[in-house]
Amino acid sequence: MLDESRRKEILEHGSLTKPWGGEPMLGNWYTEEEIEAVVSAIRSAMSSMDGFGFLSGAIAEFEQKFAEYCGTQYAVSITSAGVGLDMAVIALDLEPGDEVISPAINFKGAHYSILGYGGTLVLCEADPRTLNADPSDVEKRITPRTRAILATHMNGLSAPMDDYLEIAERHPHPKYGPPKVIGDAARSCGGGYKGGKIGKKGWMTVFSFHTMKLMTTLGEGGMLTTDDPQLVQRLRGLRQWGMEMPGDLETDSDKPGTRDPRWGTNYKMTTIQAAVGLVQLRRLDDMIAPRVKLARERTEMLKDIPELTLPYEPPECDHAYYLYNILVPREWAGQKRDRLMKILKEDYGVNTVVANAPTYQQGYPFIADHTIGQRLPISEEIGARLFCPPMHPQMPEEDNEYICAAIAEAVEQIKVGE
Repeated sequence: MLDESRRKEILEHGSLTKPWGGEPMLGNWYTEEEIEAVVSAIRSAMSSMDGFGFLSGAIAEFEQKFAEYCGTQYAVSITSAGVGLDMAVIALDLEPGDEVISPAINFKGAHYSILGYGGTLVLCEADPRTLNADPSDVEKRITPRTRAILATHMNGLSAPMDDYLEIAERHPHPKYGPPKVIGDAARSCGGGYKGGKIGKKGWMTVFSFHTMKLMTTLGEGGMLTTDDPQLVQRLRGLRQWGMEMPGDLETDSDKPGTRDPRWGTNYKMTTIQAAVGLVQLRRLDDMIAPRVKLARERTEMLKDIPELTLPYEPPECDHAYYLYNILVPREWAGQKRDRLMKILKEDYGVNTVVANAPTYQQGYPFIADHTIGQRLPISEEIGARLFCPPMHPQMPEEDNEYICAAIAEAVEQIKVGE
C-alpha cells in the first residue's frame, strides 16, 4: 500500500523512466536469439532450390511445439488472428439466420468475422469481475438457431470454457448438435485454465502474434489450435488454396497434397516469422512472469483505495495480465472516469486505454448497424467505468510505483471535486 506521504514523495521527486503507451506497441521484447534466428533463416533461403519456401520445416516445427505447449493435437499457423477468426466462422458453414453469441465487451475483430461471413451476431453481457462472457447470460441468449459461442479470453484471463461447453451440450442445434465453442485468445497466449494452458478447451482457439501481444512474430502472425482432425484439415485447406500440403499430413508426408473441394486462399505464415516464433515460444512463460509480478505488486499498492475495483483472478485461472483492468465506481462512470484518465495523462504522463467498451459503442458503423436494438446495460456500464494503465514486462518497479501513486492521487482529485 502507498500511504499519502509516500505517494506525495513519489510524485514530487519521481517520474516515469520512459513513456509507456496504454497498450505498448511492442508487447514483449526481443533478444539476440530472435535476431540470429532471422539471419539464419535468411541465409538458409539463399538458394534457388530452397528460397523461403512455404509451409517449411521451421513452420511445421513451430506448429508442433505450439500444439505441445497448449496441450492440443494440432496447431495451424496463419497470417494473423483476424484471419483466424474469419477461418473459424467460415468453418462453421453458416446458413442464413444462424446465430453466433459473442460478448459485447470485445475487440471488433470477432464481431467483424461473424457478421462478415453471414452470421447473425447475438451480443451477450460480460461478467464485471473478469470482463469475460457471463455464462448465465450466454445461456439466456441461446436459441434453436445458435451455431456457436465465440468467447474472448479478455486481457490475459481465461474465459470459463467448461461452463460454455456445458451450456452448449444442454442446448443442441436441431441439425448440427451442440453449438461450437470457439476461444479468441488474441490477448491471452500463455494464460492458464484448470491446470492447463489456454487453447486446449473448445472446438478451436485463435491466437495473435501481433506486435502488441504477449509473444510476437515480427509484427503480425497467429495460430489456431484444435483436437478435431476434420477441422484441422479444413483449416489447412482454407490456409493454402483448398489443399493440405504434404508436410501437413502426419501419415501421408510422402504423398501429394490432399485437395479440399471447398474454397481456400493464402493465409500462410512466413518461414522467418516461424523462426522468430520458435524463440518467442520458448521464452513466453519467462516474458509473462514479470507481468504477473508487476500486476500483483500493483494490486498490493492499490488494494486499499475503495473507489477502485481491481482485476479478479479466479482460482482455476493463471492470468497473463496483457492488460490491467480497473473499474471506477458506478457513480463515476463516463465523465468522471474520463476526467481521471485526463488527469493521469496531462498531470503525470500516464497513458491509459479503455479495453474495451461494447463494440457497438466504439464507432464502428458496420457493427452498430448490424446490432440495432441490442443494448447491454451491464456491458455499457463496464465500458464507462473501465480504464487500463500501462503494463509491460520490462517496466521497472519504480515506474509501476509511480503509476500507482499517480492513480491514487488522481482518485483523490476526483473525490475533492465532487
